[in-house]
This record gives sequence, C-alpha cells and structure tokens, in this order.
Amino acid sequence: MSTDQKPAVPVRHNVAENRFEAEVDGHLSVADYVEENGALVFTHTFVPPELRGRGVAEALVRAGLDFARERKQRVVPACSYVAKFIDRHREYSGLLN
Repeated sequence: MSTDQKPAVPVRHNVAENRFEAEVDGHLSVADYVEENGALVFTHTFVPPELRGRGVAEALVRAGLDFARERKQRVVPACSYVAKFIDRHREYSGLLN
C-alpha cells in the first residue's frame, strides 16, 4: 500500500438497527437510514472526532449506497454528508429521483 492510500474500513450492515457501522480503534461510526416508500432515507452519519479524516464516513456511505444500488432502491439523502457525497461522486446520482 502506498503512503497516500488509507487502509480499508470494515463496514457491516446492522439490519436490526437500520444502519451501516464501522468499529475502528474501539470507536463506533454509523450511517443511519430508514426505509420509506421503497426508498432508503439516509438520516444521519456520525464519526467520532478521533476518527475523522480517515475515510470512515466515506466507507459507510459507499456501503449504504452500494446496498441500495444492489436492491434497486432509490436513495433520499436527508443527511447533509450523504447529499454532499453523492454530489461529489456522480456515479451514485442515478439513485436519486
């Protein structure tokens, strides 16, 4: 791995809690969602300050968006981070409508 690459963040889908989660260095980060009218509505993304800048939020959101894509579900980015992420990564814009 080159020095500019970040290590992969292990993300799990916690179906019971309606969220994607990653535990890194003992800290839990989450991307919460609700299912509404057949769409995944991403409501909140949280990464503890100790982990910010390490790509954790990006890994969580990518996992959630990829999950929606696999299920052919629309996405509603109620969370500002998710909205900005989709705006910066246009390959996910097809999930909006």
